[in-house]
Amino acid sequence: MEVDREDGRSQNQLRPLACSRSILHRAHGSASWSQGDTKVLAAVYGPRAGTKKNENPEKACIEVIWKPKTGQIGKLEKEYEMILKRTLQSICILTVNPNTTTSVMIQVVNDDGALLPSAINAACMALVDAGIPMRHLAVAICCCVARSGLVILDPTKLEEQKMKAFAYLVFPNLVHSVLPEGSPSVQGEPIENGIITSVTHGTMSVDDYFYCLERGRAASTKLSDFLRRNLQQQPTNSSKAG
Repeated sequence: MEVDREDGRSQNQLRPLACSRSILHRAHGSASWSQGDTKVLAAVYGPRAGTKKNENPEKACIEVIWKPKTGQIGKLEKEYEMILKRTLQSICILTVNPNTTTSVMIQVVNDDGALLPSAINAACMALVDAGIPMRHLAVAICCCVARSGLVILDPTKLEEQKMKAFAYLVFPNLVHSVLPEGSPSVQGEPIENGIITSVTHGTMSVDDYFYCLERGRAASTKLSDFLRRNLQQQPTNSSKAG
């Protein structure tokens, strides 16, 4: 049973992707990320000497600042900051530049659905652009559960509003694209089968959640391929974060 989507996509089809790096000259690293009409800019500043209060001075600190398209930051944006910070902390090597702070600024240009995953993808590419040491890249995707029980990927804003539940999922990038052989593992399982971040909203069954994981993991392969092609086209300046 197929879901009828207004833009004509199949339930597993992503919107067109676009990414550019080094777009802001005053930032140490920057990237724009678009999925359909959703667009986010990410800028990285640092690492700067010193850490924030209550942070471990023996490790680097990641600070996330979320800027909405209009208006003041609210409860939802604060939640996005926390999720993004925890995600980035898990993929960055925090022991390389201890007692420093790297600030990641997210500017929402347009929100037409899957905003947080787009911001995570933009932030990862901006960190790469800044030369921040990372264990691996990550790719984020939004999976929605319709009231009919069907799961759709990469929803528009209108689709999100009609769904009974959705999940933001962040997966490690494919091992062969970012890491050498002798692949690392996450708690005993190969890294490409792991998950970095999982956030759900609404009510979904366990079966629905695991199906979202399955579809999200399949989509992460497409996102990983897109990232790899983008990095090959725009070589990273590893000297930026000296």
